[in-house]
Amino acid sequence: MLKRLKVQLAALLVALVAMVSGAPAQAANLDALDLENTLYLQLKTGRVVIAMRPDLAPKHVERIKELVRANFYDGIKFHRVIPGFMAQTGDPYGDGTGGSGVNLPAEFSRARHLRGTVSMARANDPDSADSQFFICFGPARHLNGQYTVWGRVVDGMHHIDAIKKGKGSGGTVGPDADRIVAMRVAADVEDGTVELPRKLPKGYKGPYER
Repeated sequence: MLKRLKVQLAALLVALVAMVSGAPAQAANLDALDLENTLYLQLKTGRVVIAMRPDLAPKHVERIKELVRANFYDGIKFHRVIPGFMAQTGDPYGDGTGGSGVNLPAEFSRARHLRGTVSMARANDPDSADSQFFICFGPARHLNGQYTVWGRVVDGMHHIDAIKKGKGSGGTVGPDADRIVAMRVAADVEDGTVELPRKLPKGYKGPYER
């Protein structure tokens, strides 16, 4: 019990430091994170570590972990990437129109959208979030209180910065969009239950892409 409390307090400290500084905190080591609520996001350039926030959005965190453990996100495009704003992914169709088929009730909070914030995409209905999410390149105050924040990049933000950018005001990325290689719950990787693939097959195309 004491060990778990220390881990939770350490994770909260990481989040608080990031909130105050406006920049993603860098995790000193895995011992500072709750691995059950940490994601490894593998990109072609390297690994990104996301600290999830079940204290802010417990239903979203639970659902994201369900999808991750089903390998739902593997190979999915970053279909919408706007320089200086955000990179959006999570649509198996690859064009922003799809999802997993399960909508989630909004869990809006006072958490701010800062550099490295991970938040849910949605349609006009506040309760329409599904599997799509975005990662902020910088502060986005106009999103605060309007979208469900469920995590924050705590390591590897430079890999997010390197994601191929889209064109036009909508940030649509073409067929050569960068992809998620794999997403895994850190606890599953560290205990040897699963592996974290480092690359996708050459010419990979998702089974549901249009």
